[in-house]
Amino acid sequence: MMAPASVAVALLQIGILATLVEAGRQRNVAAAVNALLALAVALLPWALERVAALAVGPALPLWLGVAGLLHAIGMLGPYDSVQWWDHVTHFTSASLVAALFHAGAVVGYAGTASFGTVAAATILFTFAAGILWELVELVARELGERFDIEPVLVHYGWGDTVLDLGFDLAGALVVVALDLRVFVPVLGQLVGPTRRLVLWSGVAVVVGTVLLALVITALHVER
Repeated sequence: MMAPASVAVALLQIGILATLVEAGRQRNVAAAVNALLALAVALLPWALERVAALAVGPALPLWLGVAGLLHAIGMLGPYDSVQWWDHVTHFTSASLVAALFHAGAVVGYAGTASFGTVAAATILFTFAAGILWELVELVARELGERFDIEPVLVHYGWGDTVLDLGFDLAGALVVVALDLRVFVPVLGQLVGPTRRLVLWSGVAVVVGTVLLALVITALHVER
């Protein structure tokens, strides 16, 4: 008999698959692409357990499933029709990013970084990752307009961007305030790689943000 958490994970993944089918029925390319990516990410813990022999536990697949399903459903219409849907999705996704980074910093830098340093790094990383995501949305819109195609992601304006970043920040603050270490047992199995992953994730976010900002600037200059 399946454990309740396993049943919940399976239902979430089936839900994402259902949004993929519905997106195909509607010929909604953007929703289909996002649902497919959400499904791939939701199945990542399953792959880690089998390929890397990691004991992932229920928290990561549950959280990924909820975040993925919220985003996949949102692309079918709620992002446009339900005012709070985007905010809930951003809070859920950002808190997941924050919880993973927080746990990674705790595991990778145990004994060398104070709680204040880990907390500040978690908040800064989550906020920076939120900025990167907003830039990705903006680039998607710019490319969609330039080539007259439906963008895979939708940018709703600078006012919405500020709100999104606010909910991203709220997600990080909740994780830090609770000192949430739910992913420490998972990442604790790979202390060395976790330390490097934390470091290079920060580098990747900074570099990605700079590059996308340059791309957006170049697109505007060419107009």
